[in-house]
Amino acid sequence: MKLTAEQIQMNWVEFMNNIDTHISSPRKEQLTKFYEKYAERIMLMPAAHKKEYHSAFPGGYVDHVNRVVRCALKQSELWKSEGCDMSTFTTEELVFSAINHDLGKMGDANHEAYIPQTDKWRRDKLGEDYMFNKELAFSAVPDRGLFLLQDNNIKYTFNEMIAIQTHDGLYDPANDKYLKGYMPEQKPRTSLPFILHQADMMAARIEFEVEWLPKFKNSVDASKKNFTLDNNKKPSTKNKALGSIQSEGLKNIFDKL
Repeated sequence: MKLTAEQIQMNWVEFMNNIDTHISSPRKEQLTKFYEKYAERIMLMPAAHKKEYHSAFPGGYVDHVNRVVRCALKQSELWKSEGCDMSTFTTEELVFSAINHDLGKMGDANHEAYIPQTDKWRRDKLGEDYMFNKELAFSAVPDRGLFLLQDNNIKYTFNEMIAIQTHDGLYDPANDKYLKGYMPEQKPRTSLPFILHQADMMAARIEFEVEWLPKFKNSVDASKKNFTLDNNKKPSTKNKALGSIQSEGLKNIFDKL
């Protein structure tokens, strides 16, 4: 998938508008300052390094984050309609968590996390248009994102910390300690982490369908179109081999293979 320059710019306007609309002062100004500082990098970032993953193209990161924000707000209304206790978190906490859930993919102040793939074989055969920057010290995405926020004096609530930390749900074993508690007192005291996780899954799934389902459909249609039943088909290698064997015993053995 490719975004035009206009789409990338429009996505950035939506991204910054989400901060202006849903985040209160002083965090609104702090987030605006932070994102404006790294605007050029973040605006063009992919959301992943590999084509098979979601939004792995220039501008894919902001496109994905905007969709997660939209999905989170809609999921929140769904949970509310089914009786969820909405008093345990605020809309600001929900949107703040959605905006910053993948912030760790940015890298750090001096290094981008994803850089163009230099290995032609990996680019052509594995679909890796990007690779991880070896100059960047390793960190899990949620951990780096939370570090970047505190390093820029942007405070977050306990709810936001848990939501960002666990946004990958049980796909990340590191979240077992938060999400696999069987005692009531060990379970999250708010549904915010679950709403954010579902929004992230929803966004990633939709991005997969937009990018890949048409390709699968075209591939299946092409294979059907090119399929012919040829009664004059040349004998297979196996049949050729059987025809050259004189011994009936050996023929029977090979015929069973």
